[in-house]
Amino acid sequence: VLEAAGFEMCAQVADAEGLLAAVEEHRPDIAVVDVRMPPGFTDEGVRAALVIRRQYPRTAVLLLSQYVEERYAADLLAANTSGVGYLLKQRVADVEEFAEAVRRVAAGGTALDPQVVAQLLVRRHSDPLDRLTPREREVLELMAGGRSNSGIAAELVVSESAVAKHINSIFTKLDLPRADADHRRVLAVLRFLGVATV
Repeated sequence: VLEAAGFEMCAQVADAEGLLAAVEEHRPDIAVVDVRMPPGFTDEGVRAALVIRRQYPRTAVLLLSQYVEERYAADLLAANTSGVGYLLKQRVADVEEFAEAVRRVAAGGTALDPQVVAQLLVRRHSDPLDRLTPREREVLELMAGGRSNSGIAAELVVSESAVAKHINSIFTKLDLPRADADHRRVLAVLRFLGVATV
């Protein structure tokens, strides 16, 4: 499809390791990457894309995915939105539109599938976990692992009072008011784990 649209292909690879080696050798203008690659078919492609973005910033990255996977899109867009794209594979069927997206990303622009944008916006407005700072997420993750405040303090090399402040901030951001009937620590962990509570 890309060659028919006038692109010069420098490599075609079977897995993430081959992708990174090809980018290092050829330094292409753009890498078109499947989110799920061998051997595990989980997130190898997106992890390789993040390495490319970090180590070879002049190589643009266009990720293709069967489904909208918000976390991968968010990870890819977190640092820099130039020279990056995330499209659903069904978009390849419209060859002209796909080729235009590849050209735009290779030139330093952005190409985001409308469904990706819609889901990211819905998540941003609806998920209280997105309000947490990176440190608060670390604290909540350790809480979910069963750590006490002193255990969290030791792990993060901070004071117990700092941990207590983070936890109170987590309760506020997750809309968990103080109530006699509910244990906020447990409710926060359940929210973090994605378990619905009534």
